Amino acid sequence: MKPVAIFRHARSEGPGYFATFLNERNISWRLIRIDEGAPVPDDVHAFSGLVYMGGPMSVNDDLPWIPPTLDRIRQAVAAGIPVMGHCLGGQLMAKALGGTVGPNTVKEIGWGEVRVASNPAAEAWFGDVRSFEAFHWHGETFSIPPEASIVLRNDHCANQGFALGKHLAMQCHVEMTEEMVKEWCEIGEDEIQASLGSPAVETAQQIQWGLSERIEKLNANASVIYSRWILGLER
Repeated sequence: MKPVAIFRHARSEGPGYFATFLNERNISWRLIRIDEGAPVPDDVHAFSGLVYMGGPMSVNDDLPWIPPTLDRIRQAVAAGIPVMGHCLGGQLMAKALGGTVGPNTVKEIGWGEVRVASNPAAEAWFGDVRSFEAFHWHGETFSIPPEASIVLRNDHCANQGFALGKHLAMQCHVEMTEEMVKEWCEIGEDEIQASLGSPAVETAQQIQWGLSERIEKLNANASVIYSRWILGLER
C-alpha cells in the first residue's frame, strides 16, 4: 500500500494518536513537515490518503503553502483518495471544497462534548456513538461545503465536523495524547489566560484533570473514526 501522507503545520501539532493507530495496523505513513519548509507534494496519487493536522495559523492567511494545499485536497477528493482534517486541517478541507472559514462565536480551549448528527452520513461514520468528549483549541470555524453533510456539533460551535463520502473534516481534536495536552497547556498558557472570558475555555488545571482516563476514552472514540476512514484507503 502507498503511504498515508500526514501534513504537520506546527511542531507541537503532530499526528499524535493517529500515528499510533496506523502503526498498530501496519499502515505506512509519511510525515510532511510543512512547518519546517517541506514542499507540498505535487502528486496526490503517490499516497493512499491525505491527513491534515492542526496549527495556530488561519487558512485565510497569506502563506505560500496554503494555495497548493487547497489544490491537492480538491485533486484527492476528485480522484477518490480519502482526505481527513483535524481542526486547521478541517478548515483547509472546508475552504478547498467550497465552504468558508471565519471567527467562531467564542473561543474553545479544553474538553467539551460533541454530539453526532442524526443523518445517514453521521451514522455511517460513528455507528452507535451518539456523543463523546473531544478536545478543542480554536477561535475560527468552518461552514459546511456544498454536498457535504454535518456529522458533529456542540453548543459552542455549530459545525464540529462534516463528511463527504470517504472524506472527513473535524473542527475538534481527536488525535490528542497526554503528552500533547500537557505541551499545549504549557506553550499556550498565555492564550488560555487571555481567553478565560469565554464560556468554552478551561484553565490548564481543568484541562489536565483526570487526563489519563479522558485520553483513553478519546483514543477509543478516535479509533472508531479512524477505522472508518482507513476503509477508503487505496490498496
